[in-house]
Amino acid sequence: MGFRFAAPTDSAALLAIYGQYLDTPTTFECVLPSEEEFAGRITAFGGTYPYLVWEEDGRIRGYAYAHRQAERAAYQWNAELSVYLDRDCTGRGVGRRLYSALMDILRLQGIRTVYGCVTLPNEKSEGLHRTMGFHKLGTYHSAGYKCGAWHDVAWFERPIAPYDQDPAPIRSIGEIPAETLAEILRRYEA
Repeated sequence: MGFRFAAPTDSAALLAIYGQYLDTPTTFECVLPSEEEFAGRITAFGGTYPYLVWEEDGRIRGYAYAHRQAERAAYQWNAELSVYLDRDCTGRGVGRRLYSALMDILRLQGIRTVYGCVTLPNEKSEGLHRTMGFHKLGTYHSAGYKCGAWHDVAWFERPIAPYDQDPAPIRSIGEIPAETLAEILRRYEA
């Protein structure tokens, strides 16, 4: 099992995993993006934030990434996390390890708070967030319509660093030494 940073060329493999959730309310996206569009997302998010893939037996079996939680400048110290695993690979603790690696990297970047958005009900995702120390902030009721029904969305939050005065702007992923990033990924590989 190995963790590494995603590349735009991974888009087909990541779409194969993401597509497993398209006909569910897990994602509110209703049309599977093209490989080109998904590669653009990897490039856009991965240029500033960590975008990780998990490989097992030479195949990508899951991925997790962070992105800016909101656009205004004062929100820059927050990040939203997402994780998607091949449905045959859930329940093995990989989501927890991917989230842990993301948070360690984000902490080095200067992120103070991480968020997770979960369509309800989703016992696995809710459980992941709770066991990782996230607290439920609240629920957006009937936030999205998909699969013939209205769905609630819960927001979870977790502080990952102190809230000091006069914080420096966040650092992009490229400003973190490659050796440091590699050590973090090795720490969570099984």
